[in-house]
Amino acid sequence: MNHKTIILFLIGIAVLALMVIFIGPGKIESALKHADPWYVALAVIVQFFIYGLWTQRWSITIHSLHISIKKRHIFPMLMVGLAVNNITPSARGGGEPVRAYMLSKYANVPLENALATVIADRGLDTFPFVVLAIITIIFSVSYLKLPELVVIGLIISLVALVFAFIIILYMCINESAGERITLWGVRVVKRFSKKKHHEIDKRAIEAMIGFQNSMKVMIKDRRVLLFGLPLSFLIWFMEITRVYIVFSSFGTPVPLEIIGAVFVIATLIGMIPLLPGGLGAIDGVMIVLYSAAGVPPSISAAATIVERLISFWMTSFIGMGMLPYVGSGVMDKITEKF
Repeated sequence: MNHKTIILFLIGIAVLALMVIFIGPGKIESALKHADPWYVALAVIVQFFIYGLWTQRWSITIHSLHISIKKRHIFPMLMVGLAVNNITPSARGGGEPVRAYMLSKYANVPLENALATVIADRGLDTFPFVVLAIITIIFSVSYLKLPELVVIGLIISLVALVFAFIIILYMCINESAGERITLWGVRVVKRFSKKKHHEIDKRAIEAMIGFQNSMKVMIKDRRVLLFGLPLSFLIWFMEITRVYIVFSSFGTPVPLEIIGAVFVIATLIGMIPLLPGGLGAIDGVMIVLYSAAGVPPSISAAATIVERLISFWMTSFIGMGMLPYVGSGVMDKITEKF
């Protein structure tokens, strides 16, 4: 990690520490001591099940392009990508180019083909999230009684997400639009590149054509939507279930609709590219919203800490531990990019 990322990490940890101090370290420590370890272990098992579902979903888009690779090789690439998402303030998208790079090198396929599988995988994840986000905003207005400015902010974030998704989808299926946007991006790159400009134009257009062709193949493959979308809804349900199990470990089961609403709102906050993995921001939002829903602040803080240890820190450590498996070249790529 570069110095900027380290500083942002420290800021995120500082924000969380201030929240803990405000609630009271003694109260949180007391709540943590009462957590049922069997429930926590069950939440960890659920998280590993989610890793398996993520791997299965990505493998669907990979195999739709007839890329030959086994799931046991897809899993470490997925985990490294998730870890990079967590350690970089890139709107939770920093790990996607790294995933594409690893798949391209390992399976010996063009980078644009590998990137298409990753974009399609994120697209499958985005659709159920948009549905859940719309339901959440309606629920938040009627139940959580969020301030008007917060609701407006959530709506703006959701609209921005949908707009970006539509633009990317339009680029994937419309050749002329893809070419125009690509050339615009090339003009930006030219300002900082010393390479011959005509070579950049040619390579960029060729890459875009390859990317579009790959996306069209996946869109026409019924298995991608038939199996990928239900899998995405199941993944979101399992993530909400994991949080429910964590709260249950403290003897304070929170209704699934409350957990779902808070989880979606926190995810929207985490998409803002300010802190690595939304560190500090997501934690703080979760604690405040659970407390607003009637959960004691000490329980809200303790459950959030345990939940983030499982979903954020465990994922990050496993992903970083997978780096030797995927090769030193990936680490160089990560260092170069971030």
